[in-house]
Amino acid sequence: MSCPKSLPVLFSGLPLVFLPVSSALADEDIMVSALDPIVVTATLGPKTRGESDSSVTVIDEEAIERLQPQTFDELLMGQPGIDITSNGSFGKNTSVYTRGTGSESTVFLVDGVRLRSATSGSAAWQYFPPQMVERVEIVRGSRSNLYGADAVGGVIQAFTHSAEKGREGWVQAGGGNFNTQEYVAGTAGSEGRMTYSLSASHLETDGTAIVEGGEDKGFRNTSALASVAHQFDSGGEAGVVLMRAQGNTEFEGGDTDFAIQTVGVRLDAPISDYWRSRILLAESIDEQDTRDEFGDSTFDTKTRSARWENQISIGRHEYILGGELLMDEVDSTTDFDETSRTNAAVFGQALLNFGPTDFQLSLRADDNEAFGREETGAIAMGVDMDRNHRVRVSYSTSFRAPTFNDLYFPNFGNADLQPETAGSVELGIGGNYARWFWDAAIYQTDADDLIVFVFRDGRFAPFNVNEARIRGVELSAGLELDEWTVQAGASVTDPRDRETDNRIRRRSAKQFRVDLDRDFGRVSLGTTVKGQGYRYDDAENEERLAGFVTWDLRAKWEIDSHWTTNLTVDNVLDREYATAQRFDGSAYIAAGRTAMLTIRYDL
Repeated sequence: MSCPKSLPVLFSGLPLVFLPVSSALADEDIMVSALDPIVVTATLGPKTRGESDSSVTVIDEEAIERLQPQTFDELLMGQPGIDITSNGSFGKNTSVYTRGTGSESTVFLVDGVRLRSATSGSAAWQYFPPQMVERVEIVRGSRSNLYGADAVGGVIQAFTHSAEKGREGWVQAGGGNFNTQEYVAGTAGSEGRMTYSLSASHLETDGTAIVEGGEDKGFRNTSALASVAHQFDSGGEAGVVLMRAQGNTEFEGGDTDFAIQTVGVRLDAPISDYWRSRILLAESIDEQDTRDEFGDSTFDTKTRSARWENQISIGRHEYILGGELLMDEVDSTTDFDETSRTNAAVFGQALLNFGPTDFQLSLRADDNEAFGREETGAIAMGVDMDRNHRVRVSYSTSFRAPTFNDLYFPNFGNADLQPETAGSVELGIGGNYARWFWDAAIYQTDADDLIVFVFRDGRFAPFNVNEARIRGVELSAGLELDEWTVQAGASVTDPRDRETDNRIRRRSAKQFRVDLDRDFGRVSLGTTVKGQGYRYDDAENEERLAGFVTWDLRAKWEIDSHWTTNLTVDNVLDREYATAQRFDGSAYIAAGRTAMLTIRYDL
């Protein structure tokens, strides 16, 4: 494996500077660094995966180029701690459950900007274009102490294409079965102290039937990305990043026009040799216009945010202090009792280093006009047992805020709802070596005041009633040996309703994924095997959906220095499976065998 001459250092999701890697490093040190990548989502600053004292999975640019995903959930499925359900393939409603928590309990960031629907509380995972992504960080475990409401299960952050010297431009086109077409183009470069990246993509497919005997349901998604940054003589940087995706998806009984967008304006400045300050002003939108048998409906939500972070280094210790203001707005054909709310927060974190032992202490206070104040915190300790092995232990508290639907939906919402609260404990151990790594973690999350839909006081509505306990084990490993690359992960999760002892609805207890690739010079071959165990579609655990295993194949041919072609065949054995049911008990079936051939030209 080749190693870059410099490693990117990021701060809260956006590139700042590059730290040179000393040429005096031994080959083994370089390999360990490559297999223990720098991450920023777990601690708000650049730390290696091991130093973060967290369970983290990194999907880098090389892996994304190998996998050639058409939808974002293809990158996430089977990753440790991640469980996915969908109402069919190609842009249909998708839920991402991190460590057994709800889809509303995973924060999704795009270049540091939170993307979600304020009405449903969940991100529109099915609409986010993977063609715009060069890196994904998956942080498992509570992060409300850093990101506030909803980070009960974890945080997933996508980093869009960044500008790099030497990259000039590219064009890609492809086609596959189900009349699927894909077009991607982009350019990136630098002029003096300014760097820029521009790209666009279009994916269109006739889709497949999502219920037995149904008609094909199509999907169309057009996306664009623009990023510009300027570096100052002082070492500071200012930048703007804009990402937008819009299109249409069909479902049984109707269709939806959608648009998701993030805009981030950042200013990073060194105050002194030991103090760096950063301001991020951002806006995200989630818009959906739906036509179905019940009529036409519009749910447009907007989140504006201002975040200020200060990174202070004192000796071997590092401190982060900051504040955040979030403002949610709803514009809908549904007459909500309230259409806006504001959340203000202050937070702090101490990263203390005492040789082989690190401590992480963090505390955050949120003040929300809808449900009042919530304080969360976390403490973690990591110990280097030797040069290659590290043990970590942590405890954290978190909360999930009620959504606009929970609180204000006409004749349904409950304005007296309180946030769900949870406490989580985790023990992990990992090993990093010259050419491979492994990591194992066990955890337990105990949640109170779960928001569930029950019949009470003469109406069906959300109430704070249940308690839940989620226990789990996660394993991951990776190997890079000569021309072989292997990534593997597995999870066992037991999400239980403490009142009934039933498994929480739609949660699978087992997931696994293995990615194997071999480089033969200009040709490379790869395969992925992934699977999920059975799940129940109802809270009573009576409607069981069978587990499944799928097998994918891929091949890449670098024709010359400019031309590259890729072939992917997903679900080679044409396995039929479902992860969710409709209200009438019929299953939402996934697509069968899917093939895609693309060709790319790099300038």
